Amino acid sequence: MSLKTRKENILLDFGLFKSWEEKYEYIIDMGRSLPNLNTKYKVDKNLIRGCQAKVWLLCSFKKNKLYIQGDSDAIITKGLLGLLIAIFDKCNPKEIVNSDDSFLEKLGLNKHLSITRANGINEMLKTIRYYCIKHLKKEKMKKKF
Repeated sequence: MSLKTRKENILLDFGLFKSWEEKYEYIIDMGRSLPNLNTKYKVDKNLIRGCQAKVWLLCSFKKNKLYIQGDSDAIITKGLLGLLIAIFDKCNPKEIVNSDDSFLEKLGLNKHLSITRANGINEMLKTIRYYCIKHLKKEKMKKKF
């Protein structure tokens, strides 16, 4: 499924809920669906800076697809991470780098998250993009040699 289709599906899902309480419950459920991250990966190297809660993010690549694992010590933040994983996991890194973040605004998250949570989800997005850019540069260097 393309990244564009994933974003559209999330927007459709959010549209099914009438209130923000229901939307928050949906986000929390997304976090609950994530497997717990092994404690050996809950280290500073994998910690996202700029989040109010602790968020650990692991990104790896197989067959030119991004694989994301993560965890948080806060349920809403873990839900936001689950949302990002649902959108970006197993996508092409070039597609991720070239995508925009307007889906967050369309979801209405910018109006309903605290400033610290909004900063946190933006830091998670920046980190995902950073890993994708780093991977694409590495792949480009391989092709040169």
